[in-house]
Amino acid sequence: MANNYPLMPKATASWLVDNTALTFDQIAEFCNLHPLEVQALADGEVNTGIMGMSPILAGELTADEIARCEKNTNARLKMLKSDLPKPRARSKGPRYTPVTKRAEKPNAIFYLLKKYPDLADVQIARLVGSTKPTVEAVRSKTHPTQSMLKPIDPISIGLCTADELDKAVKKAERRVAREAAVAARKSGAADTSISAVAIEEQDEGDSAPQESVSSF
Repeated sequence: MANNYPLMPKATASWLVDNTALTFDQIAEFCNLHPLEVQALADGEVNTGIMGMSPILAGELTADEIARCEKNTNARLKMLKSDLPKPRARSKGPRYTPVTKRAEKPNAIFYLLKKYPDLADVQIARLVGSTKPTVEAVRSKTHPTQSMLKPIDPISIGLCTADELDKAVKKAERRVAREAAVAARKSGAADTSISAVAIEEQDEGDSAPQESVSSF
């Protein structure tokens, strides 16, 4: 019996979130996940170490099918039918970190924190294959080896690829821009409110009855 869902649903959903303009509902239905699970993947709240897997390379979707559904949010992705066994496509990037390189992860985290301050902890953890608590410890300077840390580019030691880092940085920049826009709108609304109160108080002062002064 043919499988109607991707071989690796969460890895596929993660790839679709990062590489397409599909809605969470579209991705959730195709991957047999709840939309909230997809949103949590997008926000980095769950499965921080998961590596995305392309359904195109896996023979589960075509680029044309993705493009069709990107243009219509009501459209639903259709699994590519094939009589051949599905290849277990491996997405680019490290799957196993040699013991000799594991000790370098805190150094790579230290580098990313200094070089790309906009990156979220979950993004850094995903890039180097570490955990959010470890990133938080390095950021707060409470890591056991903090005094011995030295910044090392994770690309140079094979913990992530340049493409993965570039995508993460651009995603972080978009998040920061959104947060700045929201803050600006809130600030503008507050300024408008203060101005309105000032004008109202001034109007009330202007309309107050004037005491008549009699001349003797």
